[in-house]
Amino acid sequence: MATRKFIAYFRVSTDRQGKNGLGVEAQRQAVTDYLGDNGWKLIAEVTEVESGKRNDRPQLAEALRACKKHKATLIIARLDRLARNVHFISGLMESGVDFVAVDMPHANRLTVHVLAAVAEHEREMISARTKAALQAAKARGVRLGSPNPKKGARQGVKASKAIADQFAGNVAPIIREIEASGVTSLQGIARALTARGVSTARGGDWTASTVGNVKRRVGGANFQEGR
Repeated sequence: MATRKFIAYFRVSTDRQGKNGLGVEAQRQAVTDYLGDNGWKLIAEVTEVESGKRNDRPQLAEALRACKKHKATLIIARLDRLARNVHFISGLMESGVDFVAVDMPHANRLTVHVLAAVAEHEREMISARTKAALQAAKARGVRLGSPNPKKGARQGVKASKAIADQFAGNVAPIIREIEASGVTSLQGIARALTARGVSTARGGDWTASTVGNVKRRVGGANFQEGR
């Protein structure tokens, strides 16, 4: 069997982390098992951590560029890691990059395009139903919005904290893996995260400070001490 080169794309999102076994470790294990069973080679991996709903996927775009450069195939653990946005899928089809999904290895670009169209249609229908329900409630005299602005502001802060906690929880296993490899300083971990293609919650590169913030948020006792 001819040797094939692969670049893996792993993605977790703060509102889906842990569901259906889609954590980074589970995705990596699925890809490793698939490649090992076929005797194929993984030459690089990219991890994208989303802090919310977004249509752009900068790390995925980087993975596609790397695939074209190395004439490699993009590999993902599950098809739904890609099938979210019709515009992006159209770009994938035009890029000419081959890909394989471990859970559906015989899927092709047309399959993904159809799934993305269905998913986008479902989102539009949900949005339309939500707007219609709000308009109907308003017509009945229901007062929309928070009756207590101060309470609403506190809830907003609480929600932001929850999102930050979830993001930290997503990145924590990656940091532990880096520390297990012998890199324990905050600056070293920051460089390793950036090198792996993992972005901060704001989409930037990591610094010792941002690594320290994540470690404090999830509990420093769960990590090895490093300077």
